[in-house]
Formats: sequence, C-alpha cells, structure tokens
Amino acid sequence: MAQNPGGVRRRALRDDAGSAPKPPFHDDRIDSFFDIPAAVLCATCGQADCPGCTPGTDHESGVVAIVPWERRGAVWTRLWATANATTQGAEAFFAVLPDGEITPAMRFALLAELLAVLSMAALLVPLVALALPNLALEIVRSPTLRVSALQWFGLGVPALALWMVFAHVTHGAALDASARRQGARAERRRAMRFGLYACGWDLMAGPLGALVMVFTRGFHDAIELAELAMRVPGRASAALLQGVYQLTPDKVARARRAGSVAAALLAVTSAGLVAAVVAAAIAD
Repeated sequence: MAQNPGGVRRRALRDDAGSAPKPPFHDDRIDSFFDIPAAVLCATCGQADCPGCTPGTDHESGVVAIVPWERRGAVWTRLWATANATTQGAEAFFAVLPDGEITPAMRFALLAELLAVLSMAALLVPLVALALPNLALEIVRSPTLRVSALQWFGLGVPALALWMVFAHVTHGAALDASARRQGARAERRRAMRFGLYACGWDLMAGPLGALVMVFTRGFHDAIELAELAMRVPGRASAALLQGVYQLTPDKVARARRAGSVAAALLAVTSAGLVAAVVAAAIAD
C-alpha cells in the first residue's frame, strides 16, 4: 500500500488537537519561585496557576501582580502568605513588586516585626532566667523590680519593632539610591514598599515562623527555612534591581554591593542597640 505522508501529517494534527495543550516552556528555577503563595495572581480569580480569566490584549495579559496582604481575607492568612512569599519566593515576589500605597505595607511591617520581636522575647526571657537565676528570683520576689521589668518589656518590644521597620526601609532606600547611580529611574515608593514587605523575613526566620513551619510542614522544612533566611536579603535585592529597576546583571552586582554595605551597618547598629537595652535593663 502506498505511503501517504499527508495523511500521516493530518492524523498527527488531529491527535494533537484532541489532546490536552502542552504546557509552555518553563525553567525549573521559575517553578521553585512559585512553589509558595506567589506574588503573581489572576486578576479575576486570584489563583497563581490560572492562565488569566480575563482575555488578554496587546497590553494586558489578564494576570496582575498582587501582594497577598493587600487582598481580602483573614489577617493571619494574609500575613503568613505574604511573609512566606517574601522569604521562600523572594525572587518572584520582589521582581514584580507592584507600586501601591504605603499604608497597608506599613501595617504589614509593624505586625510582622511585633510578632517577630515578641516571639524572640518569649524564647530569650526563659534562657536569661536560666543563665541568671538570682536576678530572676529577685524580679519575681520584688514588686518594684517586676514593675520595672514590665516597663522595659512594654517599651523595648515596640521600640525594637519600630527600629527593625526603619532598618528595612533604609535598606530599600539604599538600593534605590544605588540603582539610580547605575542609571535606573527612581522608584522611591516601590523601594519603601520593598523595605516594608521585607519585614516578612524576620517573622519567617524568627521563633514564631519556625514553630509554624514545624507544625505545618515538619522539622526538616523549618531547618531549611532558617538556612534560606540567611540568603534571602541578597536574592531579594537582586530580584528588585533586575525586575523593577531593569538593571543589567553587572549593574545589579554594583548596586547590590552598596545595599549590602548599608544592610551590614544597620545589622551592627541593631545588635548594638539590643545589647545596650538589655544591659540597661539588667543594670536597672
């Protein structure tokens, strides 16, 4: 029987038409970015894996960048989803961080830092009591010392939380200034939002984030999260500089170095302030 290349071709086309469409080409690294609640969600249904409920045009794809915190829902759900996205999905989140209002980002930063500082205090206070048992007994027995300790705690926790928010915003401002020196357009408000949403790193890397990870995903994932938190600032900064500021890789490296210097100085200053507060509280 004679061969019919055209018939074979038509049959192949029918088979392709009857099967499910093949997924578009993707990089494994992109898959790893979107393994958590992503920053890129459908504008209509809010799902990360939706191709776009709204038909796309030449200028709109039907998929928009949305911060989970800025959507409706339970406070803890939105808080955890955003903190998770800023940490485990830092590249995907900060590369497409949309411009927007400062107020919701500020609320997220304050809540995240307060929870992070409170959980750290809940861990450190028992350790300090074990290391300094005589001091702990004196505080328990003396009403005056108890009042003084509570005053230090009531002032120190919010003050440290505010300082951490300020430090993250300063880091974002340093990245913006570095990017502008490399020829990028100024994105001051977006840089501030970067700093505010970066406060999610502290929540995820702190005791509360580790505890939630242990109960929801297991001890192994909690350990991996702690290791990841050490690398997140650099990865998030590079994603912001390349995705938002549209810098080339060599310019990203130069701008990122300046931001790293600012972050290091802020970290040293933060450690010094914490040590000074603890020393003053013990001396008092």
